[in-house]
Amino acid sequence: MDLDKNNEAVNPRLDNEHWADVLVQALPYFKHWVGKVVVVKYGGNAMLNEELKADVMEDIVLLNTIGIHVVLVHGGGPEINHMLERVGKESRFVNGLRYTDGETMEIVQMVLTGKLNKDIVGLLLQKGGKAVGLSGVDSGLLRARKIDKDGADLGFVGEVTEVHPEIIQSLLDQDFIPVVSTVALGETGDYNRYNINADTAAAKIAVALKAEKFVQLTNVPGVLRDVNDPKSLIQRIHIQDVQGYIDDGTIAGGMIPKIECCMLARNGGVPRTHIIDGRVPHSLLIEMFSDRGIGTMIY
Repeated sequence: MDLDKNNEAVNPRLDNEHWADVLVQALPYFKHWVGKVVVVKYGGNAMLNEELKADVMEDIVLLNTIGIHVVLVHGGGPEINHMLERVGKESRFVNGLRYTDGETMEIVQMVLTGKLNKDIVGLLLQKGGKAVGLSGVDSGLLRARKIDKDGADLGFVGEVTEVHPEIIQSLLDQDFIPVVSTVALGETGDYNRYNINADTAAAKIAVALKAEKFVQLTNVPGVLRDVNDPKSLIQRIHIQDVQGYIDDGTIAGGMIPKIECCMLARNGGVPRTHIIDGRVPHSLLIEMFSDRGIGTMIY
C-alpha cells in the first residue's frame, strides 16, 4: 500500500486517475504551443520569494524543453531601491516614475544587467535550461528616447522607440531562453543608456517577435470587481470593454498601466495577453496547460 508524507494510505487507483486526467487535459495545449513564442514579463513577489522564483524557473525550463520558445523580460525595482539605499542615495519619483540621474543610471544598469540578469540565467541553468542574458543595449535590441512627462525632467528615463529582435530570434532558433534586462540604448547619435519600463518593453518585444502569448506575472490575482474579494476575478475582458472598466473604477491605480501593456501587445498582433498571479506556485503552467487558466485575459 502506498503512503503519503503523513503515513496515511493513498488510493493508487484514484491517484492515477487524477494524474491521467491532468495529462489528458494538458496534451492538446502541449501540441498547440510547441514552436510558438511566449513572452513573459517577470517581476513582483515571484522575483523576490525564493520558492516562487524556483517555481518560475522550473516552469520556463519545462516550456523550453517541450519546444515552446520562451523569452523572459525582467525588471528589478526593489533591488534597485536596495542598492541605492546601500550607497546612501535617496530614491526620488516624479509623477510615479523614478528620477534617474547619471549616478542612478549607473546603479540601474549594474543591478539589472550585471546582477539580476545573471542571477536569473544562473537559476535557469541550474534547473537544466539553456539560457543567455541580454540587455536592451546588446545588438541594439532596444532603442529609446528621453521621456519628458508633463514638462518634468526625469533624467535618463526613456521610452522604447525601436525593437530590433534579431538577436533574440537567433537565440530562440538555437533553443536558448533569452533573458532580457530593460536598459536601452539611445536613438542613433545618442549614446546614453536609458532606464525603461519593463512591462512596456516586454509588450513591444512580444509584438516585434510576433509572439503567440504575452504574460505579465504580477502581485495580484488579476482584475477584480472588488479589490477586497479575490473571488471577484474577471477572467476575460474584451479589449473594447477596457475603457468602461477604467471609467467605472474597476481597473484603477497600478492595474491601468499593466492593462495598457496588454492592449499594446494585443493591438500589435499578439493574440493572447494575460495578467496572472505570480504568487501562485506554477501559475505559468496552470495558464498554459489547463482549461481553467488563471488570472485575467485581455482578448
